[in-house]
Amino acid sequence: MTRLPPPGPHPADPRDVLDALALRHPDSIKWNHFPPDVIPMWIADMDFPVAPAILSALHERLNHGLGYHMMAGDPQLMPLLRAHLATQGLTDLPDDGIAMLPGVVPGLYATVHALTTPGEPVVTMTPIYHPFHLAITDLGRRVAGVPLREGEHGYEINWAAMDAAARGSRLLMLCHPHNPTGRVWTPLELEKLRDLALSRDLFVVSDELHADLRFSGQSFESFAADPRVRSRTITLTGPCKAYNAAGLGIGAMIGHNAGLVKRVKSTAGGLMGHEGALSVTMWRAALRDAGPWLAETVAYLKDNRDFLSAYLREHLPWVKFTPVEATYLAWLDLRAHPRAGDIQKFLLDEARVAVHDGPVFASDAWKAQYQGFIRLNFATSRAILTEALDRMREALDGGMEKRQETEPAF
Repeated sequence: MTRLPPPGPHPADPRDVLDALALRHPDSIKWNHFPPDVIPMWIADMDFPVAPAILSALHERLNHGLGYHMMAGDPQLMPLLRAHLATQGLTDLPDDGIAMLPGVVPGLYATVHALTTPGEPVVTMTPIYHPFHLAITDLGRRVAGVPLREGEHGYEINWAAMDAAARGSRLLMLCHPHNPTGRVWTPLELEKLRDLALSRDLFVVSDELHADLRFSGQSFESFAADPRVRSRTITLTGPCKAYNAAGLGIGAMIGHNAGLVKRVKSTAGGLMGHEGALSVTMWRAALRDAGPWLAETVAYLKDNRDFLSAYLREHLPWVKFTPVEATYLAWLDLRAHPRAGDIQKFLLDEARVAVHDGPVFASDAWKAQYQGFIRLNFATSRAILTEALDRMREALDGGMEKRQETEPAF
């Protein structure tokens, strides 16, 4: 990696003094998947140090041994989790309304497997976090994809297309907040989605993994906060994105209909696996003691988002970007570039920056629509983010100049 610029606006913040060599430890797929001179801005984990409260709890757990934990539901974690979910509108959960998972993605697969049959259409938006359409196609179902519309102020739901796709379907797969566009669906949008679920008699699985990474400061409203849809909804969540612990897989399947939760979880049976002891310790410590760390991290991410937006406006104004409302993932439209057809490879080869390619976030029928888009992870230090953007700018400007040189003059 070339010499990085000085740290950004928080010189005392450990997030601002990240060492690229230390980040490239042998256990990191993010930093070792590509050659050492590549800045990785692709896979969704943060470069930031883990919260001290979590590290302390993990060390203490190691001192106590690594035997089986409380598999039926950790008596310390469950009250903390229920209290947290209540702040998002998931109140009055029954005793069997929470089932632990080894992660959110297995919950997506289990829900599709339990609530649909092979050959059926399953409704979801596109672009979407790729395990959504993989869970559908891997299990022999069909993706009833509804492309989001590019509105004046960001991505919007195409309501007529959603209603048409829902006909003949039994399951709606919702990502809230949405990955990769960073939308947090508004109360009005949630109300219309609930109306759709009721009118078309749909089950709903709502992935709310990024709910704690919001930038508005407003409270988060879960899809199942409305009692009208509680009996037909499975909510999936976990701590690994918000607390930068992706290597400690854990999640939860939540529902007010305990019978529905049992149906989905039991369908997968022993194929599902279970959460690990250290994962339970991590989530417990996160909810109990790492709130201040999370607030500081979200503030830093918001600053990075705003810096990214300002950088693009000043240096790459042709790149379309609507500042995300949540997540640390930017969805960038580079279709105006002459290398849009292989933009991910172009940036890797010419800028030595690794990003996720737009077509990854669509099923086969829609991949061509997202060629020229990229998803960029800005959860790193301001110095590393600046270096990556400078590299991208130099490479992209060079590509634009070559196009201008070959265009005929009139």
